[in-house]
Amino acid sequence: MIYTVTLNPSIDYVVRVANFTEGGMNRSTSESFFAGGKGINVSLVLKEFSTESIALGFIAGFTGEKIRTELKGQGIREKFIDVLHGNSRINIKLKTGFKETEINGQGPDIKTDDTEALYSQLDELKAGDLLVLSGSVPKSVKPTIYRDIAVHLHKKHGGRVRVIIDTSDEALKEAIEAKPYLIKPNHIEVCALLGKEITTDEKVIAEYAEDIRKRGVKNVLVSMADRGAVLSSEDGKSYFEKAPKGDAINSVGAGDSMLAGFIAEYERSRDYSSALKWGIAAGSAGAFSEGLPKYADIEALYRKM
Repeated sequence: MIYTVTLNPSIDYVVRVANFTEGGMNRSTSESFFAGGKGINVSLVLKEFSTESIALGFIAGFTGEKIRTELKGQGIREKFIDVLHGNSRINIKLKTGFKETEINGQGPDIKTDDTEALYSQLDELKAGDLLVLSGSVPKSVKPTIYRDIAVHLHKKHGGRVRVIIDTSDEALKEAIEAKPYLIKPNHIEVCALLGKEITTDEKVIAEYAEDIRKRGVKNVLVSMADRGAVLSSEDGKSYFEKAPKGDAINSVGAGDSMLAGFIAEYERSRDYSSALKWGIAAGSAGAFSEGLPKYADIEALYRKM
């Protein structure tokens, strides 16, 4: 079974304004609500591939109940832990022309009892399961939680539960120390990790990814936006796949879509090259769509690659 963990889920409130005036009255031309959060996005796109997952994490208050209702309506199994203090966050995505401005909420106050409940859930995972830890870490949670979870599961299962970590900044640096099954940084994060100048040269990025992999991470999947992605895999090989051309209209969830596409295909075929290609198709379809991509759009892009 595949499990996704979203520590700080949200309701994403997407608002379009034709001519935004700072400090003045603005009226939306359209608005929509989505259950958001990187792990949740992975579960939703996995569903498009007919790949089941169970969504874990923390929710709180009326917004938390909205998240639960939205996911159940889309056929996503969930075992969220209800937090008593606060509400799940609302993230505002303000779209004005070709610009997108984000205002992200803080989320609820997660206590020690809540994180202990999450560990109890994770203790029920079995050998062969796949756990995706994805997204930012709330301020009320230890910044080392992803690393700690990965270490805990390794001790309990001897590495037989595969842990994927998709995060950034200090949480990413900490995560690498746990030597997880896979990490998915972007090229900017990889360069920052190694103290290098930013580049999108796939050969250089492949070298950087291999450097990180030699530190104990089994697989390093690096997204490079419209350039494509590089994979340094545990078979000792590097793979590169170009992204298809198209008009990018949405930055929310493209990386999560890529990760979901990669996971779904690799679980089916155990083929890194094929998994990377499907991952790029899913990520690109997400970038070219208003929301998360549908399988028909992903498949159409795949067949053009």
